[in-house]
Amino acid sequence: QVQLQESGPGLVKPSQTLSLTCAVSGGSITTKNNGWHWIRQPPGKGLEWMGSVIDTGRLNYNPGLKSRTTISRDTSKNQFTLHLLSVTPEDTAVYSCANPKGGMDSWGQGIQVTVSS
Repeated sequence: QVQLQESGPGLVKPSQTLSLTCAVSGGSITTKNNGWHWIRQPPGKGLEWMGSVIDTGRLNYNPGLKSRTTISRDTSKNQFTLHLLSVTPEDTAVYSCANPKGGMDSWGQGIQVTVSS
């Protein structure tokens, strides 16, 4: 029973850094699987994969967001964190963490983040 829960601010001002944490229970982020991912969906648009961390700690990023994106993990807390730098209103979206399992995917509830002054 893998469960994920996002946490972080719902409102961020332009130029600030957005930091969101995904807490994982029912499974270890160090266990070999298909990785731990961050995905977002802006209003009226499709899903956008942002990046992931796998069991070894190897990181992968969407090339279009790589320059502003950092994913870190804390194995002692069994969680991983997204940092998105220099946000703009176009970064407004629902942000979700996920663990794909080929038909048994686990998703967090998603968190609405609005970038506005």
